[in-house]
Amino acid sequence: MRFGFHFIDFTLPGYPASIAPTLTKTAAAAEAGGASWFTVMDHFFQMEGFQTAHDPMLEGYTTLGYLAAKTERMRLGTVVTGVTYRHPGLLAKIATTLDVLSEGRSFLGIGAAWYEREHLGLGVPYPPLSERFERLEETLQIVLQMWSDEEGPFEGKHYGLAETINVPRPIQRPHPPILIGGTGEKKTLRLVAKYADACNINEMGAEEIAHKLAVLRGHCDTEGRDYATIEKTTQGGPLNPVEDPDGLLRYAEEIAALGIEHIQLRTATDDPAGFVARACELIGDRLTAIEPATP
Repeated sequence: MRFGFHFIDFTLPGYPASIAPTLTKTAAAAEAGGASWFTVMDHFFQMEGFQTAHDPMLEGYTTLGYLAAKTERMRLGTVVTGVTYRHPGLLAKIATTLDVLSEGRSFLGIGAAWYEREHLGLGVPYPPLSERFERLEETLQIVLQMWSDEEGPFEGKHYGLAETINVPRPIQRPHPPILIGGTGEKKTLRLVAKYADACNINEMGAEEIAHKLAVLRGHCDTEGRDYATIEKTTQGGPLNPVEDPDGLLRYAEEIAALGIEHIQLRTATDDPAGFVARACELIGDRLTAIEPATP
């Protein structure tokens, strides 16, 4: 099983001056420890369920561009970008830029968006959920068109693009992986089956993960998609790899048996670089020794 780290807490001693060097040290520790991903949230306000809207939050793609220059091997992406935050044509261009500057190490994490306060606060339109899912599907279609040889127009219900020119193309071919986050059974997992290279399942117990993967398999059957071609990833849940490494490893073994291939661990601490280094020391080799079940 592969693992990575999700940097979620910018409320660091001495911020804002401490944020850039701390990010650098944390990413370096993750890469040295064998992590395959390093990710950030894509929010404009800090999540109220975690801290408060007044706590510090950096813009996601600027942060990833900075990290592209500070790392060499890890994949970089958001978990996940809200579809409402950027026009899809611009999002495709931003994601392409990250892939070029990271030398082919990016992925596009995307979802239907949910944080109403930051939308209203900054004047970003926040349509009803059904419309956000319509926009999500059109955005996926636009991004894939801009990552193809097709430079013609796109006409959808919500978006119209006269020319889908995108030069340079991403380094990764046919395109950077697309990850769709969320576990909605009727819409989200259907879109995973139809468009995505990976899913990210919110933290939950093994029984619920098994159910969600079964739903995804059903959508794959309907779409004529090979279930095995979708990478199955999840958040690390409430278990702390430093405080309870054995507990986290037991959980990893349980979900690997279901087919989960990648687990993302959160760095919610005043010393994220130290946390990451210690986590890699305690669980890195043992985690990568776990073999996910073959679909």
